[in-house]
Amino acid sequence: MLKVCLGLIPGALAYSWYFGWGVLANLALASLSALGTEGLILLLRRRPVRSSLLDGSAMLTGLLLGLTLPAVAPWWIPVFGAAFAIAFGKQLYGGLGYNPFNPAMLGYVVLLISFPAQMTVWLAPVAERAVDSASLLAYFSGAVGPASFDGLTSATPLDQIKTQLSQQLTVTEAEASMASGLVAGRGWDVINLAFLIGGIGLLAARTIRWQIPLGVLAGLGLGALVFSAVDADRYPGLLHHWFGGGAMLGAFFIATDPVSASTTPRGRLIFGFGVGLLTYLIRSFGGYPDAIAFSVLLMNICVPLIDHYTPPRVYGHGRARE
Repeated sequence: MLKVCLGLIPGALAYSWYFGWGVLANLALASLSALGTEGLILLLRRRPVRSSLLDGSAMLTGLLLGLTLPAVAPWWIPVFGAAFAIAFGKQLYGGLGYNPFNPAMLGYVVLLISFPAQMTVWLAPVAERAVDSASLLAYFSGAVGPASFDGLTSATPLDQIKTQLSQQLTVTEAEASMASGLVAGRGWDVINLAFLIGGIGLLAARTIRWQIPLGVLAGLGLGALVFSAVDADRYPGLLHHWFGGGAMLGAFFIATDPVSASTTPRGRLIFGFGVGLLTYLIRSFGGYPDAIAFSVLLMNICVPLIDHYTPPRVYGHGRARE
Protein backbone atom coordinates (compact mmCIF):
# COMPACT_ATOMS: atom_id res chain seq x y z
CA MET A 1 0.00 0.00 0.00
CA LEU A 2 2.80 2.41 0.87
CA LYS A 3 4.54 1.66 -2.44
CA VAL A 4 1.31 2.47 -4.28
CA CYS A 5 1.12 5.76 -2.37
CA LEU A 6 4.66 6.57 -3.56
CA GLY A 7 3.68 5.65 -7.10
CA LEU A 8 1.00 8.33 -7.03
CA ILE A 9 3.55 11.13 -6.50
CA PRO A 10 4.32 11.94 -10.18
CA GLY A 11 0.62 12.18 -11.07
CA ALA A 12 -0.25 14.13 -7.93
CA LEU A 13 2.50 16.67 -8.63
CA ALA A 14 1.38 17.12 -12.24
CA TYR A 15 -2.25 17.42 -11.13
CA SER A 16 -1.43 20.10 -8.56
CA TRP A 17 0.78 21.95 -11.06
CA TYR A 18 -2.07 22.37 -13.53
CA PHE A 19 -4.97 22.79 -11.09
CA GLY A 20 -3.50 24.56 -8.11
CA TRP A 21 -3.01 24.17 -4.38
CA GLY A 22 -6.54 22.89 -3.87
CA VAL A 23 -5.37 19.49 -5.11
CA LEU A 24 -2.85 19.21 -2.28
CA ALA A 25 -5.51 20.36 0.20
CA ASN A 26 -7.85 17.65 -1.08
CA LEU A 27 -5.15 15.02 -0.65
CA ALA A 28 -4.32 16.15 2.88
CA LEU A 29 -7.90 16.43 4.12
CA ALA A 30 -9.04 13.18 2.52
CA SER A 31 -6.06 11.26 3.93
CA LEU A 32 -6.45 12.68 7.44
CA SER A 33 -10.19 12.01 7.39
CA ALA A 34 -9.65 8.44 6.23
CA LEU A 35 -7.05 7.79 8.93
CA GLY A 36 -9.19 9.44 11.61
CA THR A 37 -12.32 7.50 10.67
CA GLU A 38 -10.41 4.24 10.54
CA GLY A 39 -8.85 4.86 13.95
CA LEU A 40 -12.16 5.82 15.56
CA ILE A 41 -14.00 2.77 14.25
CA LEU A 42 -11.17 0.45 15.27
CA LEU A 43 -11.33 1.88 18.79
CA LEU A 44 -15.08 1.30 18.90
CA ARG A 45 -14.55 -2.26 17.66
CA ARG A 46 -11.74 -2.78 20.19
CA ARG A 47 -9.32 -3.74 17.45
CA PRO A 48 -5.60 -2.86 17.18
CA VAL A 49 -5.31 0.69 15.90
CA ARG A 50 -1.63 1.40 15.35
CA SER A 51 -0.87 -1.59 13.11
CA SER A 52 -3.98 -1.01 10.99
CA LEU A 53 -3.23 2.67 10.46
CA LEU A 54 0.38 1.91 9.54
CA ASP A 55 -0.53 -0.63 6.83
CA GLY A 56 -1.19 2.28 4.45
CA SER A 57 -4.62 1.15 3.23
CA ALA A 58 -6.59 4.01 4.79
CA MET A 59 -4.10 6.59 3.58
CA LEU A 60 -4.24 5.15 0.07
CA THR A 61 -8.04 5.35 0.09
CA GLY A 62 -7.83 9.02 1.03
CA LEU A 63 -5.21 9.79 -1.61
CA LEU A 64 -7.14 8.06 -4.39
CA LEU A 65 -10.34 9.85 -3.43
CA GLY A 66 -8.54 13.20 -3.21
CA LEU A 67 -7.15 12.76 -6.72
CA THR A 68 -10.64 12.39 -8.17
CA LEU A 69 -12.00 15.65 -6.72
CA PRO A 70 -12.08 19.10 -8.33
CA ALA A 71 -9.43 21.43 -6.93
CA VAL A 72 -12.08 23.96 -5.81
CA ALA A 73 -14.54 21.57 -4.21
CA PRO A 74 -15.27 22.86 -0.67
CA TRP A 75 -13.21 21.44 2.17
CA TRP A 76 -16.02 19.28 3.55
CA ILE A 77 -16.26 17.27 0.30
CA PRO A 78 -13.00 15.30 0.84
CA VAL A 79 -13.73 15.02 4.57
CA PHE A 80 -17.19 13.55 4.09
CA GLY A 81 -16.18 11.39 1.11
CA ALA A 82 -13.19 9.82 2.87
CA ALA A 83 -15.15 9.19 6.06
CA PHE A 84 -17.93 7.51 4.09
CA ALA A 85 -15.45 5.44 2.09
CA ILE A 86 -13.78 4.04 5.20
CA ALA A 87 -16.92 3.59 7.31
CA PHE A 88 -19.28 2.16 4.68
CA GLY A 89 -16.86 0.87 2.08
CA LYS A 90 -14.39 -0.90 4.35
CA GLN A 91 -15.07 -1.16 8.09
CA LEU A 92 -18.75 -2.02 7.66
CA TYR A 93 -17.66 -5.32 6.10
CA GLY A 94 -15.04 -6.10 8.73
CA GLY A 95 -12.02 -4.09 7.65
CA LEU A 96 -9.15 -4.66 5.25
CA GLY A 97 -9.51 -7.86 3.25
CA TYR A 98 -13.28 -8.16 3.57
CA ASN A 99 -14.62 -5.22 1.56
CA PRO A 100 -16.25 -6.30 -1.74
CA PHE A 101 -16.13 -2.79 -3.25
CA ASN A 102 -13.31 -0.35 -3.82
CA PRO A 103 -13.74 2.08 -0.87
CA ALA A 104 -12.36 5.17 -2.64
CA MET A 105 -14.65 4.70 -5.63
CA LEU A 106 -17.63 4.08 -3.38
CA GLY A 107 -16.94 7.39 -1.63
CA TYR A 108 -16.50 9.17 -4.97
CA VAL A 109 -19.78 7.88 -6.41
CA VAL A 110 -21.68 8.92 -3.27
CA LEU A 111 -20.20 12.43 -3.55
CA LEU A 112 -20.92 12.67 -7.27
CA ILE A 113 -24.55 11.63 -6.89
CA SER A 114 -25.20 13.59 -3.69
CA PHE A 115 -23.35 16.83 -4.48
CA PRO A 116 -23.21 17.21 -8.30
CA ALA A 117 -22.80 21.00 -8.21
CA GLN A 118 -19.65 20.85 -6.06
CA MET A 119 -18.26 17.82 -7.92
CA THR A 120 -18.48 19.26 -11.43
CA VAL A 121 -16.77 22.67 -11.03
CA TRP A 122 -13.30 22.37 -12.55
CA LEU A 123 -10.72 25.10 -12.98
CA ALA A 124 -9.17 25.54 -16.38
CA PRO A 125 -5.83 23.68 -16.39
CA VAL A 126 -3.43 26.64 -16.38
CA ALA A 127 0.00 25.81 -15.03
CA GLU A 128 0.56 29.36 -13.77
CA ARG A 129 -2.25 28.86 -11.25
CA ALA A 130 0.03 26.54 -9.28
CA VAL A 131 1.80 29.61 -7.88
CA ASP A 132 -1.45 31.52 -7.35
CA SER A 133 -3.15 31.43 -3.94
CA ALA A 134 -6.59 32.16 -5.41
CA SER A 135 -7.60 28.53 -5.76
CA LEU A 136 -6.51 27.70 -2.21
CA LEU A 137 -8.40 30.65 -0.72
CA ALA A 138 -11.47 29.73 -2.74
CA TYR A 139 -11.13 26.14 -1.52
CA PHE A 140 -11.43 27.07 2.15
CA SER A 141 -14.04 29.76 1.57
CA GLY A 142 -16.58 27.08 0.61
CA ALA A 143 -18.29 29.41 -1.87
CA VAL A 144 -17.98 27.07 -4.80
CA GLY A 145 -20.05 27.40 -7.93
CA PRO A 146 -19.72 28.46 -11.55
CA ALA A 147 -20.37 32.12 -10.66
CA SER A 148 -17.63 32.04 -8.02
CA PHE A 149 -14.94 31.41 -10.65
CA ASP A 150 -16.30 33.24 -13.66
CA GLY A 151 -13.68 33.05 -16.40
CA LEU A 152 -11.66 30.39 -14.55
CA THR A 153 -13.87 27.32 -14.84
CA SER A 154 -13.62 24.89 -17.70
CA ALA A 155 -15.19 21.55 -18.54
CA THR A 156 -12.92 18.52 -18.59
CA PRO A 157 -11.95 17.31 -22.08
CA LEU A 158 -14.31 14.34 -21.82
CA ASP A 159 -17.18 16.52 -20.66
CA GLN A 160 -16.58 19.21 -23.26
CA ILE A 161 -16.37 16.76 -26.17
CA LYS A 162 -19.46 14.90 -24.96
CA THR A 163 -21.47 18.12 -24.63
CA GLN A 164 -20.50 19.43 -28.03
CA LEU A 165 -21.16 16.12 -29.75
CA SER A 166 -24.68 16.25 -28.33
CA GLN A 167 -25.03 19.62 -30.11
CA GLN A 168 -24.37 17.90 -33.44
CA LEU A 169 -20.76 19.07 -33.79
CA THR A 170 -18.19 16.68 -35.20
CA VAL A 171 -15.22 15.42 -33.20
CA THR A 172 -12.88 17.67 -35.21
CA GLU A 173 -15.03 20.73 -34.54
CA ALA A 174 -15.33 19.90 -30.83
CA GLU A 175 -11.59 19.42 -30.43
CA ALA A 176 -10.87 22.69 -32.25
CA SER A 177 -12.93 24.60 -29.67
CA MET A 178 -10.99 23.33 -26.65
CA ALA A 179 -7.50 24.00 -25.33
CA SER A 180 -5.63 21.06 -26.80
CA GLY A 181 -2.57 19.45 -25.31
CA LEU A 182 -0.19 16.95 -26.85
CA VAL A 183 -2.80 14.26 -27.50
CA ALA A 184 -5.82 15.35 -25.45
CA GLY A 185 -7.04 18.35 -23.46
CA ARG A 186 -4.44 20.74 -22.09
CA GLY A 187 -2.89 19.49 -18.89
CA TRP A 188 -4.84 16.24 -18.79
CA ASP A 189 -2.50 14.43 -21.15
CA VAL A 190 0.52 15.38 -19.01
CA ILE A 191 -1.30 14.27 -15.84
CA ASN A 192 -2.18 10.91 -17.40
CA LEU A 193 1.40 10.50 -18.61
CA ALA A 194 2.63 11.11 -15.06
CA PHE A 195 0.26 8.47 -13.68
CA LEU A 196 1.42 6.11 -16.43
CA ILE A 197 5.03 6.61 -15.33
CA GLY A 198 4.06 5.92 -11.72
CA GLY A 199 2.14 2.82 -12.80
CA ILE A 200 5.08 1.48 -14.79
CA GLY A 201 7.19 1.96 -11.68
CA LEU A 202 4.76 -0.19 -9.70
CA LEU A 203 4.90 -2.88 -12.40
CA ALA A 204 8.70 -2.81 -12.37
CA ALA A 205 8.69 -3.19 -8.59
CA ARG A 206 6.13 -6.03 -8.90
CA THR A 207 3.81 -4.20 -6.56
CA ILE A 208 0.91 -4.73 -8.97
CA ARG A 209 0.30 -7.34 -11.66
CA TRP A 210 0.23 -6.41 -15.34
CA GLN A 211 -3.07 -8.11 -16.24
CA ILE A 212 -5.50 -5.52 -14.83
CA PRO A 213 -3.85 -2.38 -16.29
CA LEU A 214 -3.49 -4.11 -19.66
CA GLY A 215 -7.10 -5.25 -19.52
CA VAL A 216 -8.42 -1.79 -18.64
CA LEU A 217 -6.49 -0.04 -21.40
CA ALA A 218 -7.35 -2.80 -23.89
CA GLY A 219 -11.07 -2.72 -23.12
CA LEU A 220 -11.19 1.07 -23.29
CA GLY A 221 -9.00 1.14 -26.39
CA LEU A 222 -10.98 -1.54 -28.23
CA GLY A 223 -14.22 0.38 -27.79
CA ALA A 224 -12.58 3.60 -28.95
CA LEU A 225 -10.95 2.00 -32.00
CA VAL A 226 -14.07 0.18 -33.15
CA PHE A 227 -16.50 3.07 -32.82
CA SER A 228 -14.11 5.70 -34.19
CA ALA A 229 -13.47 3.45 -37.19
CA VAL A 230 -17.22 3.22 -37.81
CA ASP A 231 -17.86 6.98 -37.45
CA ALA A 232 -14.88 9.20 -36.68
CA ASP A 233 -17.09 12.30 -36.69
CA ARG A 234 -19.16 11.04 -33.75
CA TYR A 235 -16.72 9.04 -31.65
CA PRO A 236 -13.31 10.33 -30.42
CA GLY A 237 -10.29 8.14 -30.93
CA LEU A 238 -8.06 6.06 -28.70
CA LEU A 239 -5.73 8.75 -27.37
CA HIS A 240 -8.63 10.96 -26.33
CA HIS A 241 -9.97 8.22 -24.07
CA TRP A 242 -6.59 7.13 -22.73
CA PHE A 243 -5.27 10.61 -21.93
CA GLY A 244 -8.32 12.88 -21.64
CA GLY A 245 -9.73 11.64 -18.33
CA GLY A 246 -8.84 9.32 -15.46
CA ALA A 247 -7.88 6.24 -17.48
CA MET A 248 -4.28 5.89 -16.28
CA LEU A 249 -5.15 6.55 -12.65
CA GLY A 250 -7.96 4.02 -12.91
CA ALA A 251 -5.95 1.37 -14.74
CA PHE A 252 -2.84 1.33 -12.54
CA PHE A 253 -4.00 2.53 -9.13
CA ILE A 254 -7.77 2.05 -8.72
CA ALA A 255 -8.74 -1.12 -10.58
CA THR A 256 -5.68 -2.94 -9.17
CA ASP A 257 -7.00 -2.87 -5.60
CA PRO A 258 -5.89 -6.30 -4.28
CA VAL A 259 -9.01 -6.83 -2.16
CA SER A 260 -11.92 -5.91 -4.42
CA ALA A 261 -10.39 -6.97 -7.77
CA SER A 262 -10.10 -10.46 -9.20
CA THR A 263 -7.25 -12.57 -7.85
CA THR A 264 -6.68 -15.21 -10.56
CA PRO A 265 -4.39 -14.50 -13.55
CA ARG A 266 -7.10 -14.94 -16.20
CA GLY A 267 -9.64 -13.36 -13.90
CA ARG A 268 -7.56 -10.19 -13.61
CA LEU A 269 -7.50 -9.86 -17.39
CA ILE A 270 -11.27 -10.33 -17.61
CA PHE A 271 -11.86 -7.94 -14.72
CA GLY A 272 -9.64 -5.25 -16.24
CA PHE A 273 -11.12 -5.65 -19.69
CA GLY A 274 -14.62 -5.34 -18.25
CA VAL A 275 -13.66 -2.14 -16.42
CA GLY A 276 -12.24 -0.64 -19.61
CA LEU A 277 -15.13 -1.64 -21.84
CA LEU A 278 -17.76 -0.44 -19.37
CA THR A 279 -15.87 2.83 -19.04
CA TYR A 280 -16.04 3.37 -22.78
CA LEU A 281 -19.73 2.47 -23.00
CA ILE A 282 -20.73 4.78 -20.13
CA ARG A 283 -18.55 7.60 -21.47
CA SER A 284 -20.04 7.31 -24.95
CA PHE A 285 -23.67 6.43 -24.27
CA GLY A 286 -24.26 7.17 -20.58
CA GLY A 287 -24.76 10.32 -18.57
CA TYR A 288 -21.26 10.63 -17.06
CA PRO A 289 -18.25 11.81 -19.09
CA ASP A 290 -15.72 9.80 -17.07
CA ALA A 291 -16.94 6.46 -15.76
CA ILE A 292 -13.97 4.75 -14.09
CA ALA A 293 -15.63 4.70 -10.66
CA PHE A 294 -18.92 3.23 -11.88
CA SER A 295 -17.13 0.64 -14.00
CA VAL A 296 -14.89 -0.50 -11.15
CA LEU A 297 -17.83 -0.87 -8.77
CA LEU A 298 -19.88 -2.78 -11.34
CA MET A 299 -17.01 -5.17 -11.99
CA ASN A 300 -16.43 -5.57 -8.23
CA ILE A 301 -19.86 -7.23 -8.16
CA CYS A 302 -18.67 -9.75 -10.75
CA VAL A 303 -15.42 -10.71 -9.00
CA PRO A 304 -16.73 -13.81 -7.14
CA LEU A 305 -18.17 -15.19 -10.39
CA ILE A 306 -15.01 -14.40 -12.36
CA ASP A 307 -12.73 -16.04 -9.78
CA HIS A 308 -15.00 -19.09 -9.59
CA TYR A 309 -14.68 -19.82 -13.30
CA THR A 310 -11.01 -18.90 -13.74
CA PRO A 311 -9.10 -20.95 -11.15
CA PRO A 312 -5.44 -21.54 -12.05
CA ARG A 313 -4.37 -25.09 -12.81
CA VAL A 314 -2.78 -26.78 -9.79
CA TYR A 315 0.56 -28.37 -10.56
CA GLY A 316 0.09 -32.12 -11.03
CA HIS A 317 -3.68 -31.90 -11.45
CA GLY A 318 -6.07 -31.33 -14.32
CA ARG A 319 -8.07 -28.12 -14.65
CA ALA A 320 -11.03 -27.93 -12.27
CA ARG A 321 -14.37 -28.40 -14.05
CA GLU A 322 -16.70 -27.04 -11.40
